[in-house]
Amino acid sequence: MPVPDMFKQGLASGWKTYNGSQLDSDLTLDADVAIIGSGAGGGTTAEILSAAGFKVLLIEEGPLKTSDDFKMLEDKAYAELYQEGIGRMSKDGAITIMQGRAVGGTTLINWTSSFRTPTQTLEHWATEHGVKGHSAQDMAPWFEQMEQRLGVAPWAVPPNANNAVISSGCEKLGYGWHVIPRNVRGCWNLGYCGLGCPTNAKQSMLVTTIPATLEKGGELLYLARAERLLLEGDKVTGIECLGMDERSVTPNGRRITVKAKHYVLAGGGINTPGILMRSGAPDPHQRTGKRTYLHLVNFSAALFEQVINPFYGAPQSIYSDHFQWDDGAAGRLSYKLEVPPLQPAITATMLGRFGIDNAMRMEQLPNTNVMLALMRDGFHPNSAEGKVELRGDGSPVLDYQMTDYTWDGIRRAFHTMAEVQFAAGAKAVLPLHADAGYVKTLGEAKSLIDSLSLELYRTRLGSAHVMGGCAMGEDPQHAVTDSLGRHHQLSNLSIHDGSLFPTSIGANPQLSIYGLTAKLATKLAERLKTS
Repeated sequence: MPVPDMFKQGLASGWKTYNGSQLDSDLTLDADVAIIGSGAGGGTTAEILSAAGFKVLLIEEGPLKTSDDFKMLEDKAYAELYQEGIGRMSKDGAITIMQGRAVGGTTLINWTSSFRTPTQTLEHWATEHGVKGHSAQDMAPWFEQMEQRLGVAPWAVPPNANNAVISSGCEKLGYGWHVIPRNVRGCWNLGYCGLGCPTNAKQSMLVTTIPATLEKGGELLYLARAERLLLEGDKVTGIECLGMDERSVTPNGRRITVKAKHYVLAGGGINTPGILMRSGAPDPHQRTGKRTYLHLVNFSAALFEQVINPFYGAPQSIYSDHFQWDDGAAGRLSYKLEVPPLQPAITATMLGRFGIDNAMRMEQLPNTNVMLALMRDGFHPNSAEGKVELRGDGSPVLDYQMTDYTWDGIRRAFHTMAEVQFAAGAKAVLPLHADAGYVKTLGEAKSLIDSLSLELYRTRLGSAHVMGGCAMGEDPQHAVTDSLGRHHQLSNLSIHDGSLFPTSIGANPQLSIYGLTAKLATKLAERLKTS
């Protein structure tokens, strides 16, 4: 029996939405609070402010797609639900960056992993980056609030074979591993979370905070690009939005002007700095777009005798932090081990090579595991670092500069992943690098990995976590906002998303964004009531 489309039922009941691709004329909209971006930060903020009695308008560049639209087909999902049709890259084209672009943002297409911000990260922000009031103790009640709101709990079902490679390999080697908490309710364990959840089990913003906002009289404007903030002195006076075509690729000529008392940016670590830069927002210390981090990821494939079928089952359910803090917060580059789900189209790109070589690798997909190492960038002065720039057409792009320090972490991660995969029983391992082939023993893997020339384009690199670019901190010379997300130069502008993080966090960031923005939005509601 098909799962009813909750969002369509809500629309039928009278929720107020505007489709920027279908406007007959220009439009002006008013709200108490206008929020740009409908992902983890924007959705959480919208629910809290609307529950506090404020009229909220959510603005989303991407389309409104709901459970009836999610057919578990890669070609449709990537084109409709991802930034730049899953073609978002670093400026040099060497790093694939996966971010959502639809109502619900990246929460719509992420793999549900939900971690609290590590205590070591929060302590580092306080001591090194002037962040106040966000210790582990301060944040615990906010994380708990959002865990309850979104059904976050350790995954109780045994891991699929892809994830079990981590637990069985780590077990044999004496490395620590744990079960991943997931934000799901009644999950069918399909494994296609990255393509939009067809059963509404994933507790994304699409099925939680955005419906709650619309129920309270909030409004949603989608297929509308927030082009620039209109500024006068130290205030934002409006937002100029462009209606987009149905594919959310080109503006359609319609303009939407949004007027509000307070404005919140929640477009994520590339788009939020981008709109500030396009708007000519005050930036006296040149901080906007700087210190942007990626949790840069490299990969290792492994072949097993047994069937893995890595495209089925909860995509991420086991992780290892064994190496994450092995040299302290600011020592050598460290990493978290996880696995990605392997739907065929994205895997064909990941496994590399062309023609017969690629076809042979894909033929073995049912027996293939891929592991990833998530680099905790931004804690060391020699860490690779990104900065957001504007292209000639005003669109934002991330220039991420690699360093020897970061390449060292990549090489050590290749070694660790091969070690864990062989310990789990792999018959062959393939570091995902243009010059690598499958090797059959750990000794061969060590020699191969040590011999690889680690460089851009030859090493397969990706990221699904963009953080920083509008760092929070009490000192305006080093931060874009204060520790409550208030822009240092614009009095009625707040930022509520992962761009606030002064470094990466060392864990999948959605729960960090939920917890932090729940706190910031609650404080904002209190301030707005007294202003």
